Amino acid sequence: MPLFIQNRGLGRISSTAELFDKHPHLQENAKTFRSKPHVDVDPKSFLYVQQREFAATTPADNYVSVIGSDDATTCHLVVLRHTGSEAVCLAHCDGSSTWSEVPLLVKAVMSLSNVSKEGRLELHLVGGFNDESKTSHNLSINILAAFQNQKEDIHLETCCITDVNDIVVDGTHRPVVYGIGVNVKTGDVFPSSFTHKGPAEELRSARTFTGGQMADVYDSSCGLVKIGPCKWSPNLDIAFWLTQDDDTILKFLSTSPSAEPPHFVQHMKSTIQFLLEHPSSDSLFPGGQPQLYHRTERGDWERVVSS
Repeated sequence: MPLFIQNRGLGRISSTAELFDKHPHLQENAKTFRSKPHVDVDPKSFLYVQQREFAATTPADNYVSVIGSDDATTCHLVVLRHTGSEAVCLAHCDGSSTWSEVPLLVKAVMSLSNVSKEGRLELHLVGGFNDESKTSHNLSINILAAFQNQKEDIHLETCCITDVNDIVVDGTHRPVVYGIGVNVKTGDVFPSSFTHKGPAEELRSARTFTGGQMADVYDSSCGLVKIGPCKWSPNLDIAFWLTQDDDTILKFLSTSPSAEPPHFVQHMKSTIQFLLEHPSSDSLFPGGQPQLYHRTERGDWERVVSS
């Protein structure tokens, strides 16, 4: 079945410019989304999704009321929601394996949805900008095509991507919106940024840095964040990066050096340092079991220690 845009077939799209030319209402909707005020999220009811991760839940969740992600430059943030069950999923996609990742997101929402409940799947895409390498453009087209390839009818509601998420600041192209959140109770999607990126922020970053695939990091049935088990081998060569200046790290470790947020380099350094301190991942996952985190009464994420 085709991917619908407000009950009209999307058709085959070869460029984002063509998409917005054919469907000008999407561009208007994107402009409206860009101008929405940034929402400050209470960390005590929030779940952060890192690059190459996704999380899904429903309004019945007593532990998470907002799912969010940020620091997306060429990456795209994806929200898929079923209007009947109100199950919702948020993912941070970087183009590593789009065609295998999109079915995971659809499955995550449908597995939390009662098939007899009337409603439809609605899609919100945010991210990318007019970068020189066209990485954003290619990811936009691939994500749209991958969703169009699903058997379910999916309605594109928000499409604030690449061309319409671009702004020029001091002669440099940058994204307008770097991060979004979705209110699990209402389904509202809004621009935001987050200071709380846990739990296990460095471990999760290390997983992605070492080539980990898209991972479901949340079990909504019991309110547990689940990380790993991950696999990586000792790589002392990466210590090289800690001897380089910030400009060099930015140039070679980013897909969009001119558009990264200010903390990008420090984030890379802390991830590399974590990998050097844990050259083998085995010690982080005793018995080959994942790390589990639950919400405390204070609202923090705390690791579950097995007895």
